Amino acid sequence: MSQRAAGPRLSDRQRLSWLRLIRTPNVGPATFRDLINRFGSAETALEMLPELMISGGARKIVRIPSIAEAEAEVETARCAGARFVGIGEADYPPLMKSMDHPPPLLAVKGEGAVFRLPAVAIVGARNASLAGIKMARTLAAELGRDGYGIVSGLARGIDTAAHQGSLATGTIGVLAGGLDLPYPPENAELCNEIAERGGAIISEMPFGWQPRAQDFPRRNRLVAGAALGLVVVEAAQRSGSLISARLAGEMGRLVFAVPGSPLDPRAAGTNALLKDGATLVTEASEITGAIAPLVGALAPRTPPLGEPPDFSATPPPGEDDRARVIEALGPTPVAVDEIIRHTGLHPAQVFMVLLELDLAGRLERHAGGNVSVV
Repeated sequence: MSQRAAGPRLSDRQRLSWLRLIRTPNVGPATFRDLINRFGSAETALEMLPELMISGGARKIVRIPSIAEAEAEVETARCAGARFVGIGEADYPPLMKSMDHPPPLLAVKGEGAVFRLPAVAIVGARNASLAGIKMARTLAAELGRDGYGIVSGLARGIDTAAHQGSLATGTIGVLAGGLDLPYPPENAELCNEIAERGGAIISEMPFGWQPRAQDFPRRNRLVAGAALGLVVVEAAQRSGSLISARLAGEMGRLVFAVPGSPLDPRAAGTNALLKDGATLVTEASEITGAIAPLVGALAPRTPPLGEPPDFSATPPPGEDDRARVIEALGPTPVAVDEIIRHTGLHPAQVFMVLLELDLAGRLERHAGGNVSVV
């Protein structure tokens, strides 16, 4: 595979500011983007954070990572053979840009060229059967020979088999923790092999981050978002693979499932997906036949790299405005458009109050852009 593609790049100063901002507690991808759109740059947003947190009612101002800490993480990445890639840069996985709230920065180890292959995700049970492992490895190898990159989550079982089957043609491993802490630990060598053989390992989490239970659904979201379609080979009735399938469906990706014996609990989830409308597949040609028309059709929503200035002349919200928005919120998720209609405030003022609440740790974001208070 070729070396990194040429294209727009963040300056070193921008990259450090972006890293400091996304590593700040209560700043997720959606909040990050709102801050950039409101203040024009990560650097200015960082300066405004304490004031915004106070306005949102924070009991304690969270600590913002220092420039030295950001520089240290960049250096840690460099020593590990990795780098940070910002959304809008050439080596950012293009399909991820079409997700809702894509990660603004990804830690990447390996070749960015693999991201330019049309991608298929393959996921499934950790305690996979030998037949399931063989099926995952075969599908991955055949899809790879047909020119597709394979995305998976580097878990035991089906994920590992999918990566192994596509090592020679290009595979992308998505980690739930830091790039330096592969999970499970026995896949550390597989991670190195993927990066050395033209594939890539990616993570949105900091270096040194031990994955927690809640980090795996975030990982699954990136697996689904990086591919045109997702194949579930084996999955129990309640498994992370079904979360991946649901997320893929919500993103408009195709969902495929390999049928299994009704007597095997590892096939209960895949068989349920088939009942719910997933496409039944038993060979790679059935997957490529469905996905080929989509190649190039999912136009990524590429945010401008240059951190756009704020053109809004709307006055900032006052205390009465904040009270009206907070009164409209509750533990039940509601659409932001409903809040705007109910309060009669300018959308920019409502978004600003929500941003303040988010930074204060008082807002929870839900699928479909809905919000509630914690």
